[in-house]
Amino acid sequence: MDEQGIKVLAVNVGNSRTSACVFEGIEPGPAGFAPTSDARAVADMVVELSHALDDAEAAAIVIGSVNDAAGAVLVEELTGRVDVGVYRLGRDLPIPQLHTLGPDHTTGQDRLLNALAAFDAIQQACVVIDAGTAVTVDFVDGEGVFHGGAIAPGARMQLRALHEHTSALPDVDLAWPDESEAFAKTTPQAMLTGVCFGIRGIVRMLVERYAEHYGAYPQIVVTGGDAKLLFESDELIENMVPDLTLRGVALSARSALFPADSAVD
Repeated sequence: MDEQGIKVLAVNVGNSRTSACVFEGIEPGPAGFAPTSDARAVADMVVELSHALDDAEAAAIVIGSVNDAAGAVLVEELTGRVDVGVYRLGRDLPIPQLHTLGPDHTTGQDRLLNALAAFDAIQQACVVIDAGTAVTVDFVDGEGVFHGGAIAPGARMQLRALHEHTSALPDVDLAWPDESEAFAKTTPQAMLTGVCFGIRGIVRMLVERYAEHYGAYPQIVVTGGDAKLLFESDELIENMVPDLTLRGVALSARSALFPADSAVD
């Protein structure tokens, strides 16, 4: 079967936001977003995107999720509303990512999917950063094996915690801090400076730690809803891929459902 005749509607159910994209072969097409908390809006978005599958020789809807309950609800919401098979990663289909974590690991699907897609794209050792609700910093070696990494609170979570767990710190919307002066002069700017540069500092220290252990300096791949704001001006970052997790879902789908056309071993 011609790879261009295969279409996968990849869905990533996150803690805050659900994203979806239609892939024809490895090329991304129509995409959409909806808040994960609104199950009907998520289902409506997926149904709308599923119309792009109508002319495919073979097609599937494949769902990856770090929110197992929301993933299950989405499958229920889609029942009877779409004309192609709906599959959940980790239940119906595997994620073909080699790792060193052991059989009982509880690593989130998003981290494995990001690793899968990052290595598929650059074919060399890499650090994969996902800046969203949480910030994850993971290592994939030169053979494509995922070794694990670190998880820290995301920028918005940090700002919210500062506000909710103190008596005087304000509720501040995430933005890049004012860099016109070295020292923040207002409380909101001090909070933004601490959070944004703090996340960059975590990333730099972990990248150095991973490189020292590995014996070589890996490329860095960044994704996630806050990736552009946090890392666009950071000279350390070499690759920014907004749809990395969705690409991992699509790769997993091709490997499991259409193996003759998959680039994943």
